[in-house]
Amino acid sequence: MQLDPAICSSARLARDHRFDGRFFTAVKTTGIFCRPICPARPPLERNVTYYATAAEAVDAGFRPCLRCRPDAAPGSPAWGLVSATVQRALQLMRSEREAQSIERLAERLGVSSRYLRRLFTEHLGVSPLAVWQAERALFAFTLLRDTNLPIAAIAYESGFNSLRRFNGVFRQIYRRTPSDVRREPRHGEREVPGGATAVESRRTARLYLSYRPPFHWAQLLAFFRARALAGVERVEGDVYLRSFAIDGMRGVLRVRDDAAGNRLVVDVSGEGGAALYLLNQRLRRLFDLDADTGAITAVLGSDPLLAQQIARSPGVRLPGAWDPFEYALRAILGQQISVAAATTIAGRVVARYGQTFVDADGAEQRLFPTAAQLAAADFEGLGVTRARARTLREFVAATLDGRVNFAEPDLDSWCTAVTQLPGIGDWTAHYIAMRGLSMPDAFPASDLGILQALGEHGQKAKPKQALGEHGQKAKPKQALARAESWRPWRAYGALLLWQSLKPENG
Repeated sequence: MQLDPAICSSARLARDHRFDGRFFTAVKTTGIFCRPICPARPPLERNVTYYATAAEAVDAGFRPCLRCRPDAAPGSPAWGLVSATVQRALQLMRSEREAQSIERLAERLGVSSRYLRRLFTEHLGVSPLAVWQAERALFAFTLLRDTNLPIAAIAYESGFNSLRRFNGVFRQIYRRTPSDVRREPRHGEREVPGGATAVESRRTARLYLSYRPPFHWAQLLAFFRARALAGVERVEGDVYLRSFAIDGMRGVLRVRDDAAGNRLVVDVSGEGGAALYLLNQRLRRLFDLDADTGAITAVLGSDPLLAQQIARSPGVRLPGAWDPFEYALRAILGQQISVAAATTIAGRVVARYGQTFVDADGAEQRLFPTAAQLAAADFEGLGVTRARARTLREFVAATLDGRVNFAEPDLDSWCTAVTQLPGIGDWTAHYIAMRGLSMPDAFPASDLGILQALGEHGQKAKPKQALGEHGQKAKPKQALARAESWRPWRAYGALLLWQSLKPENG
């Protein structure tokens, strides 16, 4: 990926948090690479090289800075703008704890392994294996420095099934062994936020998830509060909580914002499995922590209908979903009924079919049922019509037999596959893609709220007028035409339109 040296130089000299994670500065004289917000004395320009990703810097032979901790940097939003195939490959690589061969990855993507290697080299400058190793070693570093987990457990949490392989990869990247890192003093590491902190036992861990400001936590909480699923998730004050089961581990998450540190603080209480890396990835998508808010604002802000809302609520984030299947069922339940009614019915699904467990505090928690657990469900007596119950059953069956694939779709193929099922239309397909799969260009054009916000007065593009006033509505074709200039961020445009209808949440 091409970087502008002048912009990178200005950003690192100013220690601009808006560029944290967008690029890394490698210092030729020391062999170390840093985040642009590194508190150390900045090196001379002639001694630096800029890389778009940590994986590129590692592949070039540089080792991570122990002061600014590249392991704690926000994810690179540029990776969302590369080849669609590379983007899907990265998603697959990050959605599984263990590594998979390049041949298997290419097969799942429907391309040859040679072509996939070429795409990674062209768009990221490194191989898929180099990306996987760099990301997992960086994550392992956070656990080594900031937790008391045994080294063998850290290797497993990071995706390595062999301690020997973990030690080899880690030493190659950090020029020291995991045991060396454990013994080293930790002075000054808290000057820049990030990483995971203080695990006092296997039952409790704290993760820090960095983001680039601006970040509107209160707005995200308002969105999740209105849709909180009884028994599974809730919002208490400024804290988001939910139960989870992932990769053999189940427990409870508590998430709060640390605005001063530009990070979310996540307390994980759970037992079994090795899921910290997967938890980290899911939470980043749930709260859209790696959104390229600058690029989104540049595109959407050119439309006067959206400029008002962006000014009122900068740093828009697209609320994601903890689990795509869970969200898909909720979206199907929500067809043609209110948010409150859909949430109530989804709660009945959990109460009837979901499993329960007792958390570390002795409280009973519920889990949203998986597709396998719903294989024999009839969905009768939950407050849905017979047609809707049939749609739910068909969707579960399609998930189990592979007709519905959450792991590797693009927007068009997803919508085509899902709308072939009975009772699922374009609105549902795009809404699931938008929030369940975090696809930034999804756009449910027939949504009532979008049509209201894009009413006749909005179509005139008068920036001082309230969107959708006087109750007039646009047509779906008009909405699609208007949103064409918002690509590839139409999902964010839809969210801004919804927010404009409730300015008190902006």
